[in-house]
Amino acid sequence: MNHSNTRFRVAPLALALSATLSSTTFLTNAQAADPAAIIDAQSSVIEEVFIFADADEVRALPGSAALVSEEQFRIEFANDINQLLKTVPGTYIREEDGYGLRPNIGIRGATSERSSKITLMEDGVMIAPAPYSNPAAYYFPTAMRMHSAEVLKGAPLLRYGPQTTGGVINMVSTPIPDSVTGNLDLRVGQNGEQDLLANFGGRYGDFGYLVETAQRRSDGFKEIDRGNDSGYDIEDYLVKLSWTGERQSLLFKAQYSNEISDETYLGLTDADFANNEDRRYGLSSIDEMNNYHAGMNLRYGLQLGDDLALSVTAYQNNFSRDWFKLSGGNSFVRAANAGDLGAQAILDGEADVFGLGYKHNNRDYESRGVELNLDHSLGDHSLSYGIRLHEDEMDRYQPIDVYDQIDGELLLSGRIEPVGGDNRLEDAEAMSLWLIDSWQLSSALNLNLALRYEDVDSSRRQFSDPDRETDPSRRSNSSQEWLPGASFTYDLSDEWQALAGVHRGFSPLGGGAQEFEEPETSVNWEAGIRYRGSWFLEAIAFYSDFDNKTENCSNANPCSNGATAGAFTTGQAVIQGLELQASTVLNFGNINAPVDLAYTYTDAVISRDNPEEGFSDGDTLAAVPENTLSLRLGLETAMNWDSYAVIKYIDETCVTIGCNTDSNPFNRTEDLLVTDLISRYALTDDAVVFVKFENVFDERSIVSRQPEGARPNKPRTASVGLQYQF
Repeated sequence: MNHSNTRFRVAPLALALSATLSSTTFLTNAQAADPAAIIDAQSSVIEEVFIFADADEVRALPGSAALVSEEQFRIEFANDINQLLKTVPGTYIREEDGYGLRPNIGIRGATSERSSKITLMEDGVMIAPAPYSNPAAYYFPTAMRMHSAEVLKGAPLLRYGPQTTGGVINMVSTPIPDSVTGNLDLRVGQNGEQDLLANFGGRYGDFGYLVETAQRRSDGFKEIDRGNDSGYDIEDYLVKLSWTGERQSLLFKAQYSNEISDETYLGLTDADFANNEDRRYGLSSIDEMNNYHAGMNLRYGLQLGDDLALSVTAYQNNFSRDWFKLSGGNSFVRAANAGDLGAQAILDGEADVFGLGYKHNNRDYESRGVELNLDHSLGDHSLSYGIRLHEDEMDRYQPIDVYDQIDGELLLSGRIEPVGGDNRLEDAEAMSLWLIDSWQLSSALNLNLALRYEDVDSSRRQFSDPDRETDPSRRSNSSQEWLPGASFTYDLSDEWQALAGVHRGFSPLGGGAQEFEEPETSVNWEAGIRYRGSWFLEAIAFYSDFDNKTENCSNANPCSNGATAGAFTTGQAVIQGLELQASTVLNFGNINAPVDLAYTYTDAVISRDNPEEGFSDGDTLAAVPENTLSLRLGLETAMNWDSYAVIKYIDETCVTIGCNTDSNPFNRTEDLLVTDLISRYALTDDAVVFVKFENVFDERSIVSRQPEGARPNKPRTASVGLQYQF
């Protein structure tokens, strides 16, 4: 049953054109440390936008970073970005639906509420629905069509805003191949899971092309009382066209996707979770998400001289969604958790209830902008100057359908037209400037200096009548922030390297901010050491000091004060910790055994009493686990048969601030240890078959209590697949 009331518009092509200089616009600090790097980069045709090109560059940056490589995507047949990013130190994942459809990703000082506190990009273009006015990532690129994922932390992230506290994630899509070739990846598994990725592309002289589609479906692993499947259907299409001249390049990219998923905000009581983690109440049987995304960009670049490159980028993204779902179900879950038998009977469908509101959470988003960058090699300095002009907006129009539950059936009884918070427009305009200087002071010392400026104006118009004929109530906010940063690497020897950095963090408040509210700001430090020999070892300590830590409030992520809209300022806070990495490839005759270990310890607390909100110094912040760990192990043989294990652990977390000071079990999640196994056999050089067991030991935990009740991780799931190149 499709309850979509979405108004979807595709902007004119002229607004969607973007131009940039292949991938050389986004030269890494490691490349920029070499005055000849810009010249070398221009001589090759690399049309995707990379922050860094490979793992070796990651391990030389004057700041912490991680690369989820094409190899890891391919080996693990990744279709859930949550599971991939759990292997990256300093990231915090709060699962929600078990499939990673709407990730909640945090990085260091940036907490995980709907990934709204980190900068999300695809091929260097901001990809959140409305990055300034409404950054909550209800859209996230389909993970299985990605070539790699880049995570950047520390001072170098000031090149990529607006969120500059915790980190940047750049999803890199499939590149145009150098020769005519195609790929076909197939997977089928339990619960009706079916994944298909197909692409074909190549080059003819100066021209290149790629066409690609990702198709996903599942019946879901949850069992709805008296209801239907709990799965999803996703279609994703991509086209790239390129032209490369003697000193110029063009790359056009167009993407479209749609999703229908039977997802809900309604979770379970703890008693029902203990009895059957995969149960869903019949009250949620008609809940359904419909969304559509379309984006286009054209990248153009001009090599002005041997040491000077100009790029311009323009982009447009449109996203529309209607998440039709029960509103206020948490009141029944909380009451039943407290022992209310009447509330439990309603959840079980055994008691009649009238006036249930099912809201069309219907919103249209649009974002567009133009970015100019100049890369200049000047002696020992590699400079990058840039400016971006950006606009985004959100149109929220959310009617409520009223149902009665009678004898366990849901019967439509009326409709409430949207007014107030369900009928509003929000928008933001922003200008960003940046200046980056990578200065090679000596053969051992590289100094990276960064300065970013953000000028953001946001506003909201909220209507008291459905037709928007009366004057709306208005609010607005304006903020201007200078964000300096500095970092360095120093080679202690051929194998040992020290690094450190400091930068100012910033998180815009969004379109609902009022004039007197201040954006979240912080001072972020990191320092560490690396060893690059037969092993790669890295230990980095980080410390983020917040003047005014904020939470972004939504129905998906209620703030610690219970608010579901706007922002909630929790006051001064400190998030500090330690990230450890170790990796190598062990050799046992004809067997190679790759090993990758990542561990993060985090202490995230209120650092000053806040009597107005009832917080005290030492209260633990929400959604930040104390310990996370991942271990990736492999056995690669000469017989074309390779096997891998991926082990991931995440600690329990607070649901609201201060759960460390009480014994209420409903204020925290549970820890979780999951092991995935993958075994691959190469039939030929071009064809590989595989079998994959996710959560092989079927470990189940309450991984989230948001939005409305206890929610499980994915159960043990077996699948088989084929990867074929032609």
